[in-house]
Amino acid sequence: MGPALGAGLVVLIACLPLLNISVPGLLPTPTYQPGAMAVMSLAMVFAALALSYNMLLGTAGMLSFGHALYFGAGAYGLGIILANTGLPLILAVVLSLIGGLAIAAVTGGIAMRVSGIPFAMVTLAFAQAGSVLVRRNSGVTGGEEGLSLTTDNVPSFLIGVVNTRNMYWITLAVLVVVYLVALWIDRSRLGHLARATRENELRVQVLGLQPNRAKLAIFVIAALCASLAGVTYMLLQSGTVPRAVSADLTITILVMVVLGGVGFRWGAIIGGVLYTILDQRLTFLAGSEAIASLPAVLRIPLSEPLFILGVLFILVVMFLPGGIAGTVDSLIRRRRLRAGRRADGAGTVSGGTEGLTALEADVAEGERPAETRPS
Repeated sequence: MGPALGAGLVVLIACLPLLNISVPGLLPTPTYQPGAMAVMSLAMVFAALALSYNMLLGTAGMLSFGHALYFGAGAYGLGIILANTGLPLILAVVLSLIGGLAIAAVTGGIAMRVSGIPFAMVTLAFAQAGSVLVRRNSGVTGGEEGLSLTTDNVPSFLIGVVNTRNMYWITLAVLVVVYLVALWIDRSRLGHLARATRENELRVQVLGLQPNRAKLAIFVIAALCASLAGVTYMLLQSGTVPRAVSADLTITILVMVVLGGVGFRWGAIIGGVLYTILDQRLTFLAGSEAIASLPAVLRIPLSEPLFILGVLFILVVMFLPGGIAGTVDSLIRRRRLRAGRRADGAGTVSGGTEGLTALEADVAEGERPAETRPS
């Protein structure tokens, strides 16, 4: 049912611009109008970016603070190439992705010399360096003002509000491509090796395998997917700003992945979509008359979208430590475990065993308390 359900969901999402569906509070307009399609397109771009980051953190266990560098490389690369050459869009996109791939190979090869927190600090240093280069080279990147998209060689069906529907379908296609890449990584020998390295790198080395090569390969593939999301962002927004290469954006992506559930592909998508839509709609809500009429003790915090998102993130970490997808997966596993134990007759034992059965159902496999292990 997995592939069939996924294909059906993609078809349904693709049909939304053709339907008159209103979602008050989340979408500004019905789904067939440009306002809603623009918000949904942006949400899918960041969902693809969150998926690419989930390859690093969820599959390979690498905490990076510089993943936005490759997103910005795709966005700025496309903008610079179109502004300074007469190349057609397809060739400019390909060159932008090659540039992002090259940057990832160089920076990843250096960062892989260390692991853990030092690895995160090295990636942060690369992100800061990229941010400085973007801000200081205003003649090429536009500096603090950002870089606008030169549309001379962009097909007309991708330009303007009237063609928002076409960009919506392109962003959906990019999200599907990134998802298929993530699926391939998780099911391939490369993904198996990366997960084994995440759990016990020493054991992988003892087996004669090369964990660093697997980690570097996933690092580069994830960066390439992030560059593809950056290219799509540039086309969708008709421009980009220095935040696209900053560590601040990487932290935002990390929040998306944690919110959705680390290690779950559909969780990364849910986290990216939910965070983006909330960020867009809370900004609108913050300036509404309803918030302005509240007492100062409520108006001041509620007028800051980041405050509301921060509180939401804290609540998720406290009460849903596995994220949305992790919590759902845990509930399904517990239900299956309880059903299996009842089928084996565990529920028919009297003398207070119901509490023990519930306790065993609530703990993960391999984490059972010593008091409840069979002798």
